[in-house]
Amino acid sequence: MSVPTTVREIRLAARPKGWPTEQTFEVAEAPLVVEPGRLVVRNLFMSVDPYMRGRMNDVKSYSAPFEVGKVMEGGAVGEVVQSDVEGFAVGDIVLHFAGWRDYAVIHPKQAVKVDPQAAPISTYLGVLGMPGLTAYAGLLRSGEFKEGDTVFVSGAAGAVGQVVGQLAKLKGAKRVIGSAGTPDKVKYLTEELGFDAAFNYKDGPVTELLAQAAPDGIDLYFDNVGGDHLEAALASLTVHGRVAVCGMISGYNATEATPAPRNLAQVIAKRLTIRGLLVGDHYDLQPQFVAEVAPLVAGGKLKYTETVVDGLENAGQAFLGMLRGENTGKMLVKIAD
Repeated sequence: MSVPTTVREIRLAARPKGWPTEQTFEVAEAPLVVEPGRLVVRNLFMSVDPYMRGRMNDVKSYSAPFEVGKVMEGGAVGEVVQSDVEGFAVGDIVLHFAGWRDYAVIHPKQAVKVDPQAAPISTYLGVLGMPGLTAYAGLLRSGEFKEGDTVFVSGAAGAVGQVVGQLAKLKGAKRVIGSAGTPDKVKYLTEELGFDAAFNYKDGPVTELLAQAAPDGIDLYFDNVGGDHLEAALASLTVHGRVAVCGMISGYNATEATPAPRNLAQVIAKRLTIRGLLVGDHYDLQPQFVAEVAPLVAGGKLKYTETVVDGLENAGQAFLGMLRGENTGKMLVKIAD
């Protein structure tokens, strides 16, 4: 396959205030510059993830902000189409972090070969990729899951949440409860993924809905949402309960400071543990995670769903859809066959 001289890419056109719009993104073309000792990769799938919203703001955080007028970045999987690097051959499938473009020039240290025979390549961006590892590390290490726990997962139909709930069940949870934003997602959680209970958070106060789903309380809360979900979890947690805070998507597009849970005194009364979670702190678990979870996926014991948007030019729309909760499971953009 010939290597093109130009690359199509998605750039950050302007920093959003509040919710991003399609005008936040710009489709552009740039020369494809290949330095010696690099791989050229034809991207097949790319990932859009909630954390990317924070990188659109010009604020100091755990990841550097995207630059206005420059190509964005994120997880992608693609085919090597040019290599003068030992250990990588044309045709290899690699996972890397130069998404948001159709061709990427990669330093070999930034690429990880994956086996397209072992699993569909898209899964390396989802259930067997960063979201899956986030779920695994967050449940078992940050959340200190114990057999017999009652577990509550918010955003449970998303890429991370669907794995958390199923892993908890497989590892002996007494009860697993999920929240989601549509009746279809609630049905998916209970009928397809095996959650013991689930509710649509739009049906009423989350504190009341959770109390109905977990009348004896919860031992562990995996937080993807924050806000009223965190407040509800604090009310429902048992003594010495634990919270693994993975995300707070309910406040990512807020233009003013969001209020803290009004019941933080529960942390004292119940001697709760609240621990933040960044997957980058847990890559030492990657081999263990893949060895344990890949057979579960292959054997159908751990199910997953992907929502796929076709076309690099639609990556911005896919990102906005993910923020609005239009996806079930992992939101992906298919760039090429």
